[in-house]
Amino acid sequence: MNDQIHRPALGGGPPVGYLDYARVGPLTPESATAFADAVTLAGRCGPGDIDRLFALSDAARASAARLLDARPHEIALAPSTSNGLFTAAAALRGPGTVLVPRDEFPANVYPWLRFAGRGGPDVRFVDPDGQRHITPDLLRRHLGPDVTALAVSAVDSLTGHLAPLAALKEVLGPDRLLIVDAIQGLGAVPLDADAADILVGGGQKWLRAGWGAALLLIRDRCAERLAPGLGGWAGVTEPFAARHPAPALPGAAGHLATNPDFPAAAALGTAVDALLAQGGPAVLGARIRATLAELLDRARRAGADVLLDGLGERERAGIGTFRLPGHDPAAVHRALEAAGVTTTRRDEWIRLSPHATTTPAAAELFADALDTLTRSTSRIAVRRVPVGEIHTSATTSTSAPSTPNTLSTPNHPRSQEPTCPSTPTP
Repeated sequence: MNDQIHRPALGGGPPVGYLDYARVGPLTPESATAFADAVTLAGRCGPGDIDRLFALSDAARASAARLLDARPHEIALAPSTSNGLFTAAAALRGPGTVLVPRDEFPANVYPWLRFAGRGGPDVRFVDPDGQRHITPDLLRRHLGPDVTALAVSAVDSLTGHLAPLAALKEVLGPDRLLIVDAIQGLGAVPLDADAADILVGGGQKWLRAGWGAALLLIRDRCAERLAPGLGGWAGVTEPFAARHPAPALPGAAGHLATNPDFPAAAALGTAVDALLAQGGPAVLGARIRATLAELLDRARRAGADVLLDGLGERERAGIGTFRLPGHDPAAVHRALEAAGVTTTRRDEWIRLSPHATTTPAAAELFADALDTLTRSTSRIAVRRVPVGEIHTSATTSTSAPSTPNTLSTPNHPRSQEPTCPSTPTP
């Protein structure tokens, strides 16, 4: 095998076999530079430097507005996706019920659970329709007069199923809110962002901007229905007023607890600008999907099962998941890692999530690793039977005992997905 395959990409980027952007997207050089430059401003704090930091935050909000086809005041910068979802949960007051798919990633479950009974709406979990995350028909069957919102991931973090946001919003209608955790879609595929009333997405995955900043979109059309539950001094018109509370700022800013992390905001804004300059999610998403399709095809050739195989081109985002029947998934994960292929394991499933920057060499590396694994297993399975073990009795089987297949097909195994350090997910 060519030793160059194992070398890191030019510019100190991730190795060629890095296929784990759904877990962490290594910072781009541009985002890293923007972060470092903002840190320099914060460390120097010369005349005008603090104003420059605020300007970087405003620029990031403006870039996010272009990406999401929103007005700048509809965008705020939250510290993380989870914080943004908690902000939404604190803002949405009861009575009523918020629907949450049962197999949602935990970040989009706990905010609703924590505020249920504390002034927020009740929570009703919706079982999946087959293996798809959520469908319009499934949503329609669970609507009732008490339902006020649906909270859903734009992209399912295990299967890669892309939620039909526009169709879901059509079923919900104008009087119910569509609240979207978009972290696995932003920068990976085009999203029907217009359909979302509230949308949150961090920068540490497909946008490759690191931690510390997330986009929080709150549309004007639902602003009056939301209370500034987590809104703090940075979210009011007169933070130093003689009496409190002061009126909330208009738009999404009224929900901010404090000022953003300015270096993280600079990195996020730079990442969004780079995404738009390269043609936006439509262009980069097409590359990601093509690379993923090639990886999944290589997995099938090795005898793998693909989770939710048969999804249409517009139904799958940048995530694909497979398993090798008859192989211990932990051993498969370790073998890939030893070969220089970085993935995430979820129980028996191995998740692949390439980027637009992933090269064809990654598919070759991945295929070689699977080929080596399956060939070595085949050699172990083939054993000469000593003469003394051959039986001629008609009641004695001469076939080798079969090895039970311990792999099952669970209903979307969900577990908290660690992002650091690099340890297999249980």
